[in-house]
Amino acid sequence: MSTIVVTGASRGVGLALTRRLLELGHQVVAANRTFGPDLCELAERYPGRLAFEHLDLSRADEVQDTGRRIAKTYKDLYGVVNNAASGGDQLFALMSRGDIEGLVQTNLLGPILLTRQLLQPMLLKRRGRIILTSSVNARTGYSGLSVYGATKAGLEGFMRSLSREIGKRGVTINCVAPGYMPTALTSGLTGDRLASVLRRSPLGVANPDDVAAAMVYLLSDGAAKVTGTVLTVDGGSTA
Repeated sequence: MSTIVVTGASRGVGLALTRRLLELGHQVVAANRTFGPDLCELAERYPGRLAFEHLDLSRADEVQDTGRRIAKTYKDLYGVVNNAASGGDQLFALMSRGDIEGLVQTNLLGPILLTRQLLQPMLLKRRGRIILTSSVNARTGYSGLSVYGATKAGLEGFMRSLSREIGKRGVTINCVAPGYMPTALTSGLTGDRLASVLRRSPLGVANPDDVAAAMVYLLSDGAAKVTGTVLTVDGGSTA
């Protein structure tokens, strides 16, 4: 049994991944702002295997403190999935400085700082897995998602260079890039804009379980030689 940290584990992809990891016998540390009812249900179903650590990615000091505490507490730490993020469907010209800084802190700086704290025990053991949740918007672009797309593109650049540094110590790092999914993060996409997205997906849009399955693969022994890459799960919409 390995310990895997999942941010944003209370809903969507994070919740689907947490459920799959528990089913596979892993211990999961849910790093969230809240421990919601779905996580409570999983904790009851898998007693002693689902832990909670309060984490607010919008606060840099808390990210570092929480990451340091997790690294000291969970000695068999094997992986971290940086899944939590903030959305934001707003024209760039209408965004305030606070809006921009908030997205960059939550979606880019927060995951980088958390990875920095949790990477150390992996390097010492010469084994580990790091996954960052990107987005197809990092490469395709979409009106109203300029800063969001920039944060995801930043994660991909961070991932590629870091893979060169840590690969020789047995630690892999990859991104999973979902396309549109019907989650709370995309609830503002409706009407003609939603219809356009649906038309571009020959396999139909992905769901959180599809993305979680890709993450489980990257965490598995079968992905031991996969690093520095982006695994896209979008139903073929960007093919």
